[in-house]
Amino acid sequence: MKHEHNLDELSKQIRSGGAEKYHAANRAKGKLFARERIALLVDEGSFVEDGLFANALSTGPGGDPDLPADGVVTGTATIDGRRVCLAANDSTVKAGSWGARTVEKLLRITERAYDTQVPMVYLVDSAGARITDQVELFPGRRGAGRIFYNQVRASGSIPQVCALFGPSAAGGAYIPAFCDVVAMVEGNASMYLGSDRMVEMVTGEKTTLEAMGGAKMHTTESGVGHFLCKTEADALQVVRDYLSYLPSNHSGQGPVTEAREPEPAELSTLVPPNERQAFDIRKLVKGLVDEGSFFEIQARWAKELTTGFARLNGQPIGVVANNSMFKGGVLFVDSADKAARFVQLCDAFNLPLLFLADVPGFMVGSAVEKQGIIRHGAKMISAISEATVPKMCVVVRKAYGAGLYAMAGPGFAPDATIALPTAKIAVMGADAAVNAVYARKIAAIEDDEERAKFIADQRAAYEEDIDITHLAAELVVDTIVEPDRLRDELIARYAAAATKDRTFSRRRHGITPV
Repeated sequence: MKHEHNLDELSKQIRSGGAEKYHAANRAKGKLFARERIALLVDEGSFVEDGLFANALSTGPGGDPDLPADGVVTGTATIDGRRVCLAANDSTVKAGSWGARTVEKLLRITERAYDTQVPMVYLVDSAGARITDQVELFPGRRGAGRIFYNQVRASGSIPQVCALFGPSAAGGAYIPAFCDVVAMVEGNASMYLGSDRMVEMVTGEKTTLEAMGGAKMHTTESGVGHFLCKTEADALQVVRDYLSYLPSNHSGQGPVTEAREPEPAELSTLVPPNERQAFDIRKLVKGLVDEGSFFEIQARWAKELTTGFARLNGQPIGVVANNSMFKGGVLFVDSADKAARFVQLCDAFNLPLLFLADVPGFMVGSAVEKQGIIRHGAKMISAISEATVPKMCVVVRKAYGAGLYAMAGPGFAPDATIALPTAKIAVMGADAAVNAVYARKIAAIEDDEERAKFIADQRAAYEEDIDITHLAAELVVDTIVEPDRLRDELIARYAAAATKDRTFSRRRHGITPV
């Protein structure tokens, strides 16, 4: 009995984490204890912990009672009844830094997630590796690098999701980077390869952690973060919501829920016929999908392209849509990367794709050419070509130039190309085309009225050539539907495509134009 009592006391002591002063410091920042985060996330009573007694001995090789559980909590649990594996850094223990047993515990839980084919959840709050322990944790076959190897191996096989509550420093910053999505808590979460002090020492630059690696920066500028959350509870809800759309692994199908009608919307008048008039494509999305089901991903980054999950008649799908409210819906380097990664995510986990095209094309000019717009655009087009899930291309208004290709146009094996009556498909818009073909002739016409009439006549001829009914007659598009019939059309066509052959190419893998 005495032994059992001591074991109970030891377990309780370990589960309490680090010293009270570290708990108090976290509470002052609005941060929860690692075990509180787990309790909020998972189904009550479902968590089964591994490696609790790491460093439990006060004597012997590697023992250190001041490092309870070696600063990381790992185990299995259920979320909404579905099994997951998870790891949570305990920032009350040496700021959540990694030691040799931390790394071993992370390796074991990531390997279990892959072997049992269940999602892997990371609750990150870590100052990075303990430099004093580098020989034990850094270079070997079971060193920290193996964590990232495991993540890459699991990528596209099982969902990997990260909620970031504090720092994710140095090499540890790659844990979020290799996850499918990252939710970051505003004010506390950060990701960086080198601290502000290190940056100043190496480069001379004076900066701050918030400016260099804070949640706002990563969710707005770098794109490494996907969700900016006000509270830790919000970040944990993102984890739950994200997983609710996905199967447990690549061999399953996303959970189907009871169908709901869309939220009320006047779709017949929602899309402006004037292609230059901006409108928020998210209103069209919400008018098509089940009410309350649109889950936008990376809403703050590359806003000219909207991506997210939704449900259509209860079936989870992925949505890729040009948003003319931001930069006219033109595709830039970041929006191309955003699309490519999201399309790969949906294709990996068997979510049908819906493309809503309202795109003038890719951005032109010296600045974007220097940024590599060609290779980034090629990356987006590669991802869309390789996606073998059911794909529907809906031309909402304009689909010009390579923008048509990037939005799964007819040449990229969509299961249907559907046009709204407002749709236009062309190499470029009428004004640009008339100028490209007739620039010299227009310049040679001296009379203003005569010049205006010539331009108007050529524009009208061009518009007639790209008229959507003409393109339907030529079988460029499969059908033209009114906006208020689009939802029913999509439901029927996705049902017809559900059993399609998903073979793409005889090869090991393609060469991504990175």
